Amino acid sequence: MSRQREGAVDFAALQRRMDEAELVLGGELSAEDRRRILGERARAVAAVRNEARAAGVEVLAFRVGGERYAVEVKAVFVALDARGLTPLPATPPWVLGAIVARTRVVPVLDLRALLGLEGGGMTDLAKIIVVEHEGELFGLAAEDVEGKLEVPPEGLARPSEGPFAWVAPDRLALLDLSRVGTSAARGA
Repeated sequence: MSRQREGAVDFAALQRRMDEAELVLGGELSAEDRRRILGERARAVAAVRNEARAAGVEVLAFRVGGERYAVEVKAVFVALDARGLTPLPATPPWVLGAIVARTRVVPVLDLRALLGLEGGGMTDLAKIIVVEHEGELFGLAAEDVEGKLEVPPEGLARPSEGPFAWVAPDRLALLDLSRVGTSAARGA
């Protein structure tokens, strides 16, 4: 059987399925045939779901302190320029200030302070990635936003320390937002 190009319609298979459906609707199918057909359909659906699970994780990658980090795209509320960042007096060193994100005032965290990286202050931070976690919004200050990436699941390592869900072979580290919040609450 020749291999069909992707997206091509297999009319023979389509005709077989239509014939099977007609038999089922007409009630002319035996119980054994009905089980076989339903089993084949269940395997086909399961295969499609497994393919979707094997697909990569969509992340927004950014740089902080010369290192690469990411958050899942589904957690991103908005990415903003840091120009609107307003310092807050009498806050811990890991809170850079606050910014207005779509009419909401949100605190902005300094990952450099939380992760023990070099640097400080706001002069080299150009972007704020506002994320939503468990109904709460907070910003993560970044030097640069690389953009949206799809990271394949192969080779991801789960670190034993730090607020990371996993680290990819290219050293891109996905932040676990619940652990970032815990680090902030503990005071880094």
